[in-house]
Amino acid sequence: MRGLRSTIALVVVLAGLGAYIYFVTWKQPDTPDTGKKLEKVFTVASDKINEIKITSASGEATAAKKDGATWKLTEPVSAAADESEVSSIANTLASADIVRVVDENPSNLIDYGLSNPHVALAFKADGDKDYRRLFLGEKTPTGSDVFARRNDDKKVFLIAAYQDTSLNKSTFDLRDKNILKVDRDKIDGLDVTAGAGRLAIAKDGGDWKLKSAVAPEGKGPRSVDIRADYGTVEGLIGRLQTARMKSIVTENPSAADLKKYGLDKPQATVNLNTGSAKATLLIGGKSDDTSVYARDASKPMVVTVESSLLDELKKGPDDYRRKDLFEFRPYNASHVEITHNGQTVVFDRVKSAKEGTPDKWHRVSPNAGDVDKDKFDDGKKEERVTFGQSGQDVYAARPGEPGAAKTDAADFNESLKSLDELSK
Repeated sequence: MRGLRSTIALVVVLAGLGAYIYFVTWKQPDTPDTGKKLEKVFTVASDKINEIKITSASGEATAAKKDGATWKLTEPVSAAADESEVSSIANTLASADIVRVVDENPSNLIDYGLSNPHVALAFKADGDKDYRRLFLGEKTPTGSDVFARRNDDKKVFLIAAYQDTSLNKSTFDLRDKNILKVDRDKIDGLDVTAGAGRLAIAKDGGDWKLKSAVAPEGKGPRSVDIRADYGTVEGLIGRLQTARMKSIVTENPSAADLKKYGLDKPQATVNLNTGSAKATLLIGGKSDDTSVYARDASKPMVVTVESSLLDELKKGPDDYRRKDLFEFRPYNASHVEITHNGQTVVFDRVKSAKEGTPDKWHRVSPNAGDVDKDKFDDGKKEERVTFGQSGQDVYAARPGEPGAAKTDAADFNESLKSLDELSK
């Protein structure tokens, strides 16, 4: 009998739960679906919303306000806001639909988790004197919707559960996480110090040049003037400009704090130069396996960033040096001179007189003749590279650049074979 009573009690509980799910969540009106447009929770345009307050599920209260076209946090801190995050909340408030009204006049909000809301929002739009409010409670048993209530209205309705995720944001979620503020188009140089390594890179017209370079092991010339790899330098600038903090450690560190976080003697320091101004990032000690402590030198706040950023800053001069010996390409070369074993072979490109037909390469000396090649464009720049061979190794040097680069011996020897064929 005891087992029978337990079974009967379980059946009653399951039946009650089933009825709850049916009547509250699943039961739809008996009238057929006519495709009627769902009612909006609020009638407002997202770009008209100018003030938002959120109390998240953790109990943290955050306020943001528009300053012109830009969002700023006003509570609990005064700071730049993450534009995409705050704009997403405004968009959600403007687009949220009432999926279904559950109870027009509920006697008890506890059943819906609305006596103590999971998330509470308030906002103002242009022309509003009072805040409009939205309260989010528990999810429905199926998890697809959330119980909600607006303003002082007692009516309980459902909104899509994914909108809870869009609205339940902490202060850190809404804060601008970019570490450095700098106009990329105005950057004309950067200096990196990481351990014993140091790099200085400066803009030279439309290109980048290494101006000083000391390898991480403390070796190398201190003053140079060599071509830097454009893509690698631009990649580093982009990484620094978009570097985002993972967490805020402290807003106002003491001297002891800076020492604790390794920021009294940073592992790396990088300056992004914009004329006479600069933005400086300091990288300190290890926070965990994937993070290091960091600080914008113009602000006291200590944050954490991805440790891969430090790895990027530890790269040596060779990583930033341009690897191409020649800058010309087949499509823009117009004159070639090659001296080998005391003999100079000279080639000129001859433009085609007929539109649509490819140009031809003409061997000027030592034996005049035409050499068929793909079409080229006018070249305006002369380049010289000297090659030398020692045993099986081949080296190359450019005038005005220190040192020599080791190049691929097989490619060099293959080029000499091609030259011999073209010279005949």
